[in-house]
Amino acid sequence: MRERIDVSEIEAKTKIRAKYLRALENEEWSLLPGPTFVKSFLRTYAQALGLDGKALVEEYRLHHERPSEAMLEPIVSTPQSRRPRARSGGPPGRGPDASASRGYAIAVGVIGTIIVVLVVLLILGGGSSPNTKSTVTSTSANGRSAGRRAAARHTRASTQLVALSLRPTSTVYVCLIGDDGRRLIPGVDLQPGEATPTYHARRFLVTLGNSSVTMLVDGIPRTVPPSAEAIGYSITKADGRHRLAAAQLPTCT
Repeated sequence: MRERIDVSEIEAKTKIRAKYLRALENEEWSLLPGPTFVKSFLRTYAQALGLDGKALVEEYRLHHERPSEAMLEPIVSTPQSRRPRARSGGPPGRGPDASASRGYAIAVGVIGTIIVVLVVLLILGGGSSPNTKSTVTSTSANGRSAGRRAAARHTRASTQLVALSLRPTSTVYVCLIGDDGRRLIPGVDLQPGEATPTYHARRFLVTLGNSSVTMLVDGIPRTVPPSAEAIGYSITKADGRHRLAAAQLPTCT
């Protein structure tokens, strides 16, 4: 996401299925074929993104690979019950029976290696899918990326909002304007005890007819200093509450 690379591009470049790439990103190791493939995928994925594959593999081994899995190797052992016995009277490990045993073990090992290689090629080659499947995968990935970007924008916008409510202690004229010039309190007299709802906006502009009101900014009570004329404020999350000059006071008429 930081590199603005779509998952379908990495899928085509690494030949690793998109579902396995997403499993790597989310550390959903149970969705992957096994620790051997996880480490292979991590190296390939890291190389495609310009990361340190060795460090990623080492971190996986330390935090996620069980000791029993680390000891497993793709080697097929020779069954003891089928191992031919050496002929009596000759040196151990020699003779036709010993040679046949060694040949059998080599053949089994070669077959096991071929099977492992075929499985790896099948999984890595699965990234080459028909156009329809690629389109669906790309659309799904794009939708997920768009959803994450929208969520990030929503989170950033939420952290910039400021909360404001007013509690009159006597009759006071109030003109309160929120984002986009929206009149939240359209120039009316509030009576004592008539608390307003809590409004949320990136910026408030407020004109008060007198100082008989307590302002709750993000839940913190703020008093208004006495004044012989109308008082105005600009209120934002970053700058807090700033008093406005007389020529800058908002009007609701």
